[in-house]
Amino acid sequence: MLLLSHFSSKSSLSFSPFSRSFTAIFSPLHSIRRPTRFHFNPSASFKSPSCPLRGPYLSCQVSTSGRTGCVSMDSSSPDVAVSVDSVADDLKNQSLGRDRGDSHDDSHSKRVRLALEDLNWDNSFIRELPGDPRTDLFPREVLHACYTKVLPSAEVDNPQIVAWSEPVSELLDLDPREFERPDFPLLFSGASPMMGVVPYAQCYGGHQFGTWAGQLGDGRAITLGEILNSKSERWELQLKGAGKTPYSRFADGLAVLRSSIREFLCSEAMHSLGIPTTRALCLVTTGKMVTRDMFYDGNAKEEPGAIVCRVAQSFLRFGSYQIHASRGKEDLDLVRSLADYAIKHHFPHFENMNKSETVSFSTGDEDHSVVDLTSNKYAAWAVEVAERTASLIASWQGVGFTHGVLNTDNMSILGLTIDYGPFGFLDAFDPSFTPNTTDLPGRRYCFANQPDIGLWNVAQFTATLSASQLINDKEANYALERYGNKFMDDYQAIMTKKLGLPKYNKQLISKLLNNMAVDKVDYTNFFRLLSNIKADTSISEDELLFPLKAVLLDMGKERKEAWISWVKSYIHELSSSGSTDEQRKASMDSVNPKYILRNYLCQTAIDAAEVGDFGEVRRLLKLMERPFDDQPGMENYARLPPAWAYRPGVCMLSCSS
Repeated sequence: MLLLSHFSSKSSLSFSPFSRSFTAIFSPLHSIRRPTRFHFNPSASFKSPSCPLRGPYLSCQVSTSGRTGCVSMDSSSPDVAVSVDSVADDLKNQSLGRDRGDSHDDSHSKRVRLALEDLNWDNSFIRELPGDPRTDLFPREVLHACYTKVLPSAEVDNPQIVAWSEPVSELLDLDPREFERPDFPLLFSGASPMMGVVPYAQCYGGHQFGTWAGQLGDGRAITLGEILNSKSERWELQLKGAGKTPYSRFADGLAVLRSSIREFLCSEAMHSLGIPTTRALCLVTTGKMVTRDMFYDGNAKEEPGAIVCRVAQSFLRFGSYQIHASRGKEDLDLVRSLADYAIKHHFPHFENMNKSETVSFSTGDEDHSVVDLTSNKYAAWAVEVAERTASLIASWQGVGFTHGVLNTDNMSILGLTIDYGPFGFLDAFDPSFTPNTTDLPGRRYCFANQPDIGLWNVAQFTATLSASQLINDKEANYALERYGNKFMDDYQAIMTKKLGLPKYNKQLISKLLNNMAVDKVDYTNFFRLLSNIKADTSISEDELLFPLKAVLLDMGKERKEAWISWVKSYIHELSSSGSTDEQRKASMDSVNPKYILRNYLCQTAIDAAEVGDFGEVRRLLKLMERPFDDQPGMENYARLPPAWAYRPGVCMLSCSS
C-alpha cells in the first residue's frame, strides 16, 4: 500500500479544478471524483457517485445492539415528568453569592475569576434557531428542528473528578478553586442542574464510511449552553455520556471511562501540539457501571462510566447542514438559517464584505470565468471552511495523527479536530495504519487517505450548500480547488520545517518517507532525533547514522546503504541553508514533538484509573502540555512502544464507548 507521490507519479484524483494534485504529496488509495449536485433520498441508503470505496460499510455510531441507520419511530409523545424549560426557569435567578474575587497574588492575579454561578451563559443556539417542540427522550426522527431540549439523565453514585484542565478554565474565566467544590462532580455529571443552562442535543446526519446514514445527532452528548467570557469569546460546553436523547437510537447515551480518558487527554494534547481541536474542561466518573461490547464480538462486559465536559466555540458539523438538505424543499431554509447563524457568530468578517475588497478569483476553466466571493457570503464561507479543513488535516499528517472515523458528522465547520474515538498517533511509520477496527475491511480512514477523505467530505458539504441554493457549481468547485491548494501549501511548509530545510525538496522528502515505510521507523522519535544531524559534509560514512541509531534498528547492509545515501543528500541540502547547527536544532525541536499521546500511554492511565488511581491521567495531562520540551525525568514517556502495546484494544480500538 502506497502513501506518498513520492511513491507514485500517477494521480488518481480527478477533481478537474485543481491546479495541483495531492499526489504531489500523497498517492491516494482510491480515486475521488467531483460530485455533481446531490439528490438525497432519506428513505434509502445514499449512493454517492464519488464514493472512493465500494461495498457495505458499518456504522460507527454507538449502539448497544450494533444496529445502524435512520430510525423511524412512532410520533406519539410520552409524558415528561420534568421539562428543560421549567428547570431553567427555576435556576435563572439563583446565586449562591460566593465571593470569587481576584485575591490570588500570583502571575494570574489580574485575570477574571468567576464562580460557576457567575458564568455568563448566552444560549444563542436555542434562541436563534428552530427547536423540537417535544422534550422527551423517545428515540425518533426529529423533523424541521436543529435541536431538542433535553436534561442530562445519566445515573450517578458518588461521582468523582478524575482530572481538569486549568488552561480551559482560564478560557471560561472559571476560578480554579471551583474544581475543589464538593458539588462539582454532581454539577458536571449532570446530576445537579447549573444556573443559566438550557441543555439540548443537536440534530445532524452524515455519511458514515461513505454511505449516507440519515439522522444521527447527539446520541450521548448534551450541550449545556454557551459561555461568553470577558473577551467576548463564545464557548460551548457539552457533557459527553450524560444520558439518552431522542438521537440515541438503540444506545444508552452513556460513555465509559476508557474512552472518556482518551478524549479528555487527546483534546488537550492536540491543543498543545498547536493543532485546532475541541477542548476538555474536566472528566468525572459516574460511580455506575456501563455495559459495552468493546470488539462487537458478543463478549460484553461492565466498565466504569464517566462523563467528559467538552468545550468548543461551536460543535456544528458538516452533518448539521446535510440532514436538513437531505429532507427536501421543506427543510432547505434550515440550511440557510444554520449558515446565517454560523457566519454571524463564528465568521462575522463575511457579514460586512463589499465590492471594494475585490475578493475574486479565476476558476481556471476554459471560459476563464471568475468567482467573486464578495457577491456571496455563503461562497466565501464555504471557501474558508474548506481551507480550515485542509489546514487541519495537513497538521495531522505532519504530526502523524490518524483520526480513525472521518465521517461527515465528525467534521467541524470551524476546522477543529472533533469526536475522539479510535484515534492513534503513528508509531512505526505505516501509511496504511488505521486505529479503527471497524475500518479494517477497506482502511478508508487510514493515515494515507486522510487528505483525500477531507476533500471528499468537503465535497459533501459544498453539495449541501448547492442543493440549498446558497452557492452555485462554480463556487462549489472553487472551494474544492482551494482545499487542494491550501493542503499542499500547508503540508509542504510543515515538512520543510520538520526537516529544517531552507526550502521544500520533494525528492528528498519522498525518499525519506519511502525509507521510513520500508524500515517501519518510529515517526515521532525519528524527526526528533533528526535535529542532531550536523551539516558537515566531511563526516565519515561510519558515523553518519550515529545520531539516528535509536530508531534505525535491525537493518541489513542494503538498507543501511540506503539510509547513508539519504543522510548524505540531506546534509548537502542543509549545508546551503545558512543556519548554524544550533539554530536549526532549536527550530526543528520546536515543531517536532518529543512527547505524543501514544495509545499505550493512554492505556496505562486507563488501567490505573479503572481501579481508582487517577494519578497517571493527571501526569499525562501535565506532560502533554509541553510536548516540545525536554522534560527531565520524563524520558521514559518518549520511548518506543513495548510489545504489549500492539495487542488488540491498545493499538487499535473499535468505536465502542
